[in-house]
Amino acid sequence: MNLQASDLEQMKQFLNRKSIDSERQRRQSPFLTMFADAGPSRRELYPKQIEFFRAGLAYKERLFMAANRVGKTVAGGYEAACHLTGRYPSWWEGRRFEQPTDGWASGTTSQTTRDVVQSVLLGKSTGQGLIPAEAVVNTVAGRSVSGSVETVWVRHVSGKVSKLSFKSYEQGRRSFEGEAKDFIWCDEEPPMDVYGEMLVRLMTTKGLAWTTFTPLLGMSEVVCSFLEADQAELRASRYVIQAGWKDVPHLDAEEQLKLIASTPPYQIQARSEGEPALGAGAIYPIGEADIVVPDRAIPDEWPRAYGMDVGWNRNAVVWGASDPGSGVIYLYSEHYQGQGEPASHAQAIRGRGEWIPGVIDPACLGSSQIDGRTLMQMYGQLGLHLAPAENAVEAGIAEVWQLLISGRLKVMESLTNWLREFRKYHRDDKGAGKIVKRYDHLMDATRYLMVSGRPYMCTKPKPQPPPRSVRVSVWS
Repeated sequence: MNLQASDLEQMKQFLNRKSIDSERQRRQSPFLTMFADAGPSRRELYPKQIEFFRAGLAYKERLFMAANRVGKTVAGGYEAACHLTGRYPSWWEGRRFEQPTDGWASGTTSQTTRDVVQSVLLGKSTGQGLIPAEAVVNTVAGRSVSGSVETVWVRHVSGKVSKLSFKSYEQGRRSFEGEAKDFIWCDEEPPMDVYGEMLVRLMTTKGLAWTTFTPLLGMSEVVCSFLEADQAELRASRYVIQAGWKDVPHLDAEEQLKLIASTPPYQIQARSEGEPALGAGAIYPIGEADIVVPDRAIPDEWPRAYGMDVGWNRNAVVWGASDPGSGVIYLYSEHYQGQGEPASHAQAIRGRGEWIPGVIDPACLGSSQIDGRTLMQMYGQLGLHLAPAENAVEAGIAEVWQLLISGRLKVMESLTNWLREFRKYHRDDKGAGKIVKRYDHLMDATRYLMVSGRPYMCTKPKPQPPPRSVRVSVWS
C-alpha cells in the first residue's frame, strides 16, 4: 500500500494525540492524584488516612472505623493498589511488600463487592480505578453477578505479576479456607467467624489485614475485638483509628445537615462520627451524650444506695445518689471485678461507705451455699447492709428506660465499665427479641438499684458529739 505524505502526516498526528491522551489519562489516574503533595486530595487534608497507612508497619490488624463519606473505602483501596503494584509513594511509611502479592478484597455481598470494592479498585470499567490502567494484566469475570470480576492480575514493579481475588461474606466461612494470603482488605464489617478464618490465611505469610467500615452494628464481636482486646499480645497487633465528618474537608455544613436529616437517631453518631451505633436491637436506644455527665463530688445530704449483681465470673456493683432538689439519680461509682473471694468484694464495697445500703441479686438467697450459709448471709457477716432485689427483668428494664429518657437518671463519665456494657446491651436478632446475656452485669445491678434500691437510699450519718462529762460532787 502506497501512502501519500499527507496520509503519513495524519497518521503521525493521530499517534501523537493518542500518546498525549494516554499520558494525560495516566497523570489523571486516581492512584497518582490521591494523597498527592498538592491539589484537592492532598494528603495534609486527610491526616487520619495517612496515620492509618503508617500503622501498617507495626500492626498486623487494623480497623478504620469511620463515618460515612469520609474516604475510608478509598483509603482501603489505595493501600491494596500499593501492595499489588509495588508503587509506593515517596511519603509512604507503612508496610511495604518487595515482591508481588496475593490478596483478597472482600465485601458484604457479591453485588456490593462489585459496586463498591471492585469499583474503587478498577473503576466502572477496568482501568479507571485506583489500580492504574497500564498495570492491569488480565481479569476473569465473576459468575454470580453481571459485570463482576472474580480475579485481577496486576503488573508489579519487579516485572512479575500480583493477584487479587474479590470475595463476599455471603459465601460463608468455608469459602475463605485453604489459601495463604499476603493481605486481606475487608470493606464493611465481616462476621466474626469469617474474619477469624481470614486471619488464619495470613499466619504463614505474616501478612496484613485491614478493615474499613461504619460501625452500624454497634459493639459487635469484631469491634470489641479491637476496642476491648484484653491480652497484651492482641493489643500489640491490633490498631484502630476513628474518623468523623470533622476530620475531612470535602463535606460542607449543608451536606452534613442533609445526611443527618435522613439518618435514624440511633445511627447518627455512627454515620457522622464513626462511633459504634446503638443498633436497632439496643435495649436502651438513647445516645450517651444525653445521659453522661462530668464527675462531681456527691454532697453528704444526698441519699445513696447500691445495686449488686453476683456471678461465677464477675461481680458488679453500681452506686447511685439522688439529688433532693431535682430528683435526678446519678450513678457515680462502680465495682467490676472477676472471680474473687466474698471478703475482697466486701472490702471494696465498704470502702465506698460502710453505711450505704444495697440490694443484691435475689439468686444469692439460695445458691453458693458454703457451710450452710447463703452468699447473702456471708456478705452480711462481712459488714454489708443488703436486701434482696426484685428480679422482674422486663419491668425493671422499662423502669430504667423511663428514667433515662425523662432525664432522671444520669451516669458519671468515669464509669467506663458501665458505659461499655451499655453499648453492648441488646436483644438478639432471631425474632424472639431475647436479651443477650453477655456483658450485662452492671446493667442488671442498675436494674436492681432502680427497682428495689431507691426505697433504701439514705444519707450519710452525721458524726455524733462525744457525751458530755458530768462532774459529781460527793458530800460527806
